[in-house]
Amino acid sequence: MVLTPGPTTVEEPVRRALARPVTNPDVDPAFVEFYDGLTKKLARIMGTSNPVLVLTGEGMLGLDAAVASLVEPGEPVLVVSNGVFGRGFGDLVARYGGIPVLVERPFDQAPAPEDLEATLAAHPGIRVATLVHCETPTGFLNPVETLLPVLQAHGVISIVDAVSSLGADRVDADGWGIDVLLGASQKALSAPTGLAFLSVSDRAWEKMERRQRPIPGFYANLLEWKRAWLDAAERAFPYTPAAEAMVALDAACDALLAEGLEHAQARHRRLAAAVRSALREAGFRLFAPEAHAASGVTAFWPPEGIDERAFRRRLWEEQGVLMGGSVGEMAGRLWRVGHMGSGAREERLFRFMRAFEAQCRAVGVPLQGSPAKLFAEALEEGVGA
Repeated sequence: MVLTPGPTTVEEPVRRALARPVTNPDVDPAFVEFYDGLTKKLARIMGTSNPVLVLTGEGMLGLDAAVASLVEPGEPVLVVSNGVFGRGFGDLVARYGGIPVLVERPFDQAPAPEDLEATLAAHPGIRVATLVHCETPTGFLNPVETLLPVLQAHGVISIVDAVSSLGADRVDADGWGIDVLLGASQKALSAPTGLAFLSVSDRAWEKMERRQRPIPGFYANLLEWKRAWLDAAERAFPYTPAAEAMVALDAACDALLAEGLEHAQARHRRLAAAVRSALREAGFRLFAPEAHAASGVTAFWPPEGIDERAFRRRLWEEQGVLMGGSVGEMAGRLWRVGHMGSGAREERLFRFMRAFEAQCRAVGVPLQGSPAKLFAEALEEGVGA
């Protein structure tokens, strides 16, 4: 059983959709209509009336395409960072010749509006900013909705990475004023890995079209999509889309929308709260403070003296449960349990707690209580409901 914070397990209805025969998407008019319908479903999930594009490539392609298309060489870019992916945005900006202007906070602290105000006052030439909603390596949910008004007031275009939060936590692209919202197929939507999607506002398109230098490259050039798909009299794709993967993503969107987005988010919040309560009561120290705990992933510290990688390997080999470690500078320092998408189910998380408890006892990890029993009690008491 896979309980990592993405990729998540692909459910049977989505796997069946993946097996459906498809025609050539480049020449079949029906696929054009299908793709248009898929983007409209994603727009509902993202909370936007802006056009949505589905790109053939893992979620990182969305981040790459947004930066490549919006950032010009020599341009200062506000990079809001309190984690591995926030800092990674700065690396992307630099790769395309931009100048990252970092607003950095410790990994367990949220950036504040006044941090952005001060930096923008010192760098009035900034016109693009990058933010991460959920820092998946630490399970930290950033309050981007409190930061975006500062960017709007200064006329700064926002790029928001919601790859691991979309579907698990509330995201409202239009209500929050997000210019470019990034998502991916393999996290809380529980579709196969290999698709990135994004919404783009009018002012983001305008900035791309006013560039002094052409967007480098082709595959990550969003203007190629605008010309071929959004502006063309006869819509086409700039490159062959991954048709089967898109059919599977469509089925995953149908499942989420049939459940109801708010209901699904409430399910994630309730189960995440129960996971955190059980781990905390069993004696583990959580990384993210409660006010900033993501609904799709919980990161916690292994006890001192425990080889976290060896523990996870044995948990998989002996108990049949795959749990995540972390990445970047947090690699080898944190355990992560994913409870997003298909992982946000009571029975699967209870099985995780039983397996985790059994492995803890097998290797001598001290416990202050039974994680499985504490999880069941938290659910019964309605923690997080």
